[in-house]
Amino acid sequence: MRPVLFSILGFDVQTYGVSKVLAAVIGGLLLAWAFEQRNLPRDSAYSLAMWATVWGFVGGKIYYLLEQAPNITMHHLGGMGFTWYGGLIGGVAAALVIVRRHGLPLAQVAGAMAAPLSAAYAVGRLGCLISGDGTYGRPTDLPWGMAFPSGVVATDVPVHPTPLYEAIAAALLAVVLWQYWRRADPTRTFALYLLGSGLSRFVVEFLRINDPVLLGLTQPQLWAVASMLAGVGLWAAAGRRPATESAPTTPRETAEVLSR
Repeated sequence: MRPVLFSILGFDVQTYGVSKVLAAVIGGLLLAWAFEQRNLPRDSAYSLAMWATVWGFVGGKIYYLLEQAPNITMHHLGGMGFTWYGGLIGGVAAALVIVRRHGLPLAQVAGAMAAPLSAAYAVGRLGCLISGDGTYGRPTDLPWGMAFPSGVVATDVPVHPTPLYEAIAAALLAVVLWQYWRRADPTRTFALYLLGSGLSRFVVEFLRINDPVLLGLTQPQLWAVASMLAGVGLWAAAGRRPATESAPTTPRETAEVLSR
């Protein structure tokens, strides 16, 4: 494990932070490409990615601090410690503001965001793995169990490398979403993202060490259930639209839809 990539003049450049910046850059580039495929402004994609990232970090940190209250220390205020679902709330709120200010079609933007979101999450989870940030799972004697003796949250006991599990699942989901989005309804594409990402987190939580909070489920599992329910709702809502409103599959069709 390598929590610190390198040091410059006594300043440590952390793997965790670099991975999150890299995830944002990759997500932004993929979103810009997706926007171009739907004849949407590339600059709007960069603006959306930037502000969603900024407010995603803010939301993730605030949520994390609320989880630690009332036992908050200076350690909790540092460069690590962000909760994904808090980041999702902050990022979505910022994205909605950008969509409105730029006059973008919400459904098309949501569909375009699905695969980049999943790809960025995969990169971020790899950063959690390499830094050993403590989001690993329960002890295991399986051959691929990993110890994190030099991690930010160290352990000498082999444990489930749950960040790796999540990274693999998110990467596979991103591939599925790319293929589906090219010819499917954009709303259903985002619904599939909510279903897939929620299911992945729900399952992996059984291997992690978070404490149950309600009905034997952990807090991330409750959020995962909410994500899946929202996905089911969006999928059903998209199915009630007339068939003539199916998603455009070429730039020309997209232009025709946006000009209506």
